[in-house]
Amino acid sequence: MARLRRLLGTLLLILLLVLGAAAAGAWWGYQQFTSAGPLTADNTVVVPRGSSVRAIAGQLADAGVIKDPFLFRLGVRLFGQHKPLRAGEYLFPAGISPQAAMQQMIDGRQIQHRLTIAEGLTNREVLELLAAAPDLDGATPDPTSVGPEGSLLPETYFFMLGDSRADLVARMKSSMDAALAELWPARAQGLPFKDPKEALILASIVEKETGLPEERPHVAAVFLNRLAQGMALQSDPTVIYAITQGRSKLDRALLMKDLAVDSPFNTYVAVGLPPAPIANPGRAAIEAVLHPAESDDLYFVADGTGGHVFAKTLAEHNKNVAAWRKVQAQKRNATQAE
Repeated sequence: MARLRRLLGTLLLILLLVLGAAAAGAWWGYQQFTSAGPLTADNTVVVPRGSSVRAIAGQLADAGVIKDPFLFRLGVRLFGQHKPLRAGEYLFPAGISPQAAMQQMIDGRQIQHRLTIAEGLTNREVLELLAAAPDLDGATPDPTSVGPEGSLLPETYFFMLGDSRADLVARMKSSMDAALAELWPARAQGLPFKDPKEALILASIVEKETGLPEERPHVAAVFLNRLAQGMALQSDPTVIYAITQGRSKLDRALLMKDLAVDSPFNTYVAVGLPPAPIANPGRAAIEAVLHPAESDDLYFVADGTGGHVFAKTLAEHNKNVAAWRKVQAQKRNATQAE
């Protein structure tokens, strides 16, 4: 009996030692998994789609993000709550722990790229920017599949490495639809637009006429006044679009003969709005035509400083045009003198 007790005591001691060693090993492993890793400087790692946990652990070890791939895999199994590690492009900060690296990949907190679409670009110009963006993937949609001009909302779009160009175009179209759905119901009373499309058409003209935010409501008021009186809008950007159809830029100044181009987009010969937008207007230009300034002005011309001078009568306008031509002549003379 005494020998049995001694044997049981020995076995119990061994068991306690084993359990103690296991607990110490588990504690050490947990400390290693949650403590700062070996990375000495921020590092970007691109994890391909379809990578296994084993492959990801090896890639992170090769990049210096973690030290022990086996410990990382074990930590993912024990603490990852059975959630997948997402592929993508990650910026891991210096000293990140294996646990934090795991959580960053579970959450999909990838590097965000940005693409800014400026106001007033045509669909083709937007698609050219998408085609030139190296971090996007997939074919650039054909211009005919995008829809009419004015379908894409200009703004800064954020995306992940490998997002498709087609998906980004779809986001631009959804953003424009959402902007119109939000702004149209809050429009000022008495506007002549039958539907949001007509507002978008005029907004595209206002966008191309002035780059000064404070001028947009005033320019919109001039065009609305002209529409109310049955006058032609006489907007030069519409003539340019009538010539180019948005396929390219016009690499010369407009000529007098251009103003007679037979096109529904030429607002020197066609009274009323063009049949479609001539560019993609930004949110501010849309707001300007839906909330125009209070003004009786019917004319405006460049003032030589980047803005415009407005007039109620043709006589006033002619004086302003003469002043503008004088500014142009002075600039030409100064250029020739150089």
